[in-house]
Amino acid sequence: MDLTQLTLKEAIDLAKKDGAQPLLDAFSKRAQALNPKINAFLRFDPAKVEKNTEPGSLHGVPVSIKDNICIDGREVTCASRILAGHVAPYNATVIEKLKKAGAALFGQCNMDEFAFGSSCETSAFGPCKNPWDLTRVPGGSSGGSAAAVAADMTLAALGSDTGGSIRQPAALCGVVGLKPTYGRVSRYGLIAFGSSFDQIGPLTKTVEDAAILTNIISGHDPKDSTSASQNVPDFTQALQRDVEGLRIGLPKEYFIEGIDPEVEKSVRQAAEVYRKLGATIKTVSLPHTEHSVAVYYIVAVAEASSNLGRFDGVEYGLRVPAKDLREMYFETRDQGFGQEAKRRILLGTFVLSAGYYEAYYLKGQKVRTLIRQDFEKAFREVDVILSPTSPTPAFKIGEKTADPLAMYLSDIFTIPANHAGIPAMSVPCGFKTVPGTMGTGSGTCPAGVPGTVELPIGMQLMARPFDEASLFRAGYAFEQEVGIYKKKPKL
Repeated sequence: MDLTQLTLKEAIDLAKKDGAQPLLDAFSKRAQALNPKINAFLRFDPAKVEKNTEPGSLHGVPVSIKDNICIDGREVTCASRILAGHVAPYNATVIEKLKKAGAALFGQCNMDEFAFGSSCETSAFGPCKNPWDLTRVPGGSSGGSAAAVAADMTLAALGSDTGGSIRQPAALCGVVGLKPTYGRVSRYGLIAFGSSFDQIGPLTKTVEDAAILTNIISGHDPKDSTSASQNVPDFTQALQRDVEGLRIGLPKEYFIEGIDPEVEKSVRQAAEVYRKLGATIKTVSLPHTEHSVAVYYIVAVAEASSNLGRFDGVEYGLRVPAKDLREMYFETRDQGFGQEAKRRILLGTFVLSAGYYEAYYLKGQKVRTLIRQDFEKAFREVDVILSPTSPTPAFKIGEKTADPLAMYLSDIFTIPANHAGIPAMSVPCGFKTVPGTMGTGSGTCPAGVPGTVELPIGMQLMARPFDEASLFRAGYAFEQEVGIYKKKPKL
C-alpha cells in the first residue's frame, strides 16, 4: 500500500493503530524525490521532521505550513529576500493548536512573496509548479501548500487567504481549500498582508479532511483582537450526503464574458448534480461584484504598505551595509523586496497619502460595505452560493507576469468573499483537457511525445458568516457523488 495516497482521515486511523513513523518515512521519501521538480517546499529536511509525541487527534501525521506562519525556532521568510535568515521567536496560535493535536510539522511551503500574487511566481526562491503540468502555475499565493497536497508530498497543509490565496491554488491543483469566516481562525503569528482580509485555512485532499483540520485550528484567541468569540461546532457532523432542501444560488455576475467555457460548463454541471440530489437552484444577484477587484487593490494594498513598513533592515532579516541609516533603508528595501512587493507598497502608500485618502481608500471602504450588503441580501434567499473559483484553469508559467492587471483578474471570483468576511471553499468539480508533452514533466504520454494534459477545475461555495457547516455539507455531498478527488496527477 502506498501510504502517500491516503487521505488525512485514513492516515489518522492508520497512525492510531500502527504509529505515524511509517507515514513520515513514506512522505519524506516522496517529497525528496518530487520537490526538486515542483519546488513546493522551501525548507524540508527529512532528518529533522518534527515528530510530535504529544497524544492528540492527529496522532503524529504530517501537516505542512505556508512560509508566512511563524514556527518557533524556524526560519520564516514569506518567500522574500528581505526576511532571509529571520527565525520566528514564537509559535503562531494555529501552530500551537496543531502541536497540541499531535501533528508532525512537515516542511514550509513556497508562496508568492508576502502573499502578493495569484501564481506562486513572485517567490524569491523560484516559482512553484503545478503537479498536473509542470509548465503551468499552481496558483497563488498558497501555491506551495496546494501543490504539496496535490502531489501527495504531504497529507494536508495550511495556507492563508487574503483575496483567494487558498481557494484559487486549490482550484488549479485539484484539491480542497477553505477560507474560514474572518475571525474564525486566529491570525496571531501570521505575517500580515491585509489585516482586515487575511485568514488562515486548510488545503486538503478531501472535504472531510478540511473539516478535521478546521475543527483543530478554529476558536477564539485573546492574542488576536479580531478573533471572534464564537462557539466552534464539530464540522465533521455536517458531512452528510443529504442536501435535500438546501437552497443554492448561482450569481449571475459570476458567469461573465471571458470565463473559460469549460469552467462554466463544469460549474453548471455541478449545479445539476445538486438539483438531482434534492437541492433547490436559483439565480441571485451580487451587483457590486464588478468593483471588487478595484476596491481590493486600493484597500488591501494600503494595508500591505502599512504592514510592510516594519521591514527596513533594522530588526528583521536582510540588512544591506551602507554609509548612513537613510541609505541602509533604501538599499535594504530595494534589494530585499521583489517587483510585485514594491508595486503594492507604492500603490498602498499612494492611496493613503494626503489628498488621496478620501478619494481612494475611504471610497474603497464604502464600496466594500456595498459588496458585503450584496451578500447579506442574497443569503436571505439562499443558504449557499455556487460559482467558479477561478475564471480559467492553470495558465502557463510566465504567461501573465508581464501584465499585472491580467494576473489580478485571476482572483475576480474569490475577492468578494474576503471583502464580506464570509466563509468560502473551493472543491474540485471537473477537468479541462489541453495539449501537453510528457517531456516537460507533464501529461500522460511517453517522454517527449505530444499528448494531452488534464487541468483541474474548481467550484466555489460561499455561505453566511460562521456557517462553514453548510459549506462542508454541500461540498461533501458533491464530492461523494462525483468522486473527482480520487483522480491524481501522473508524476
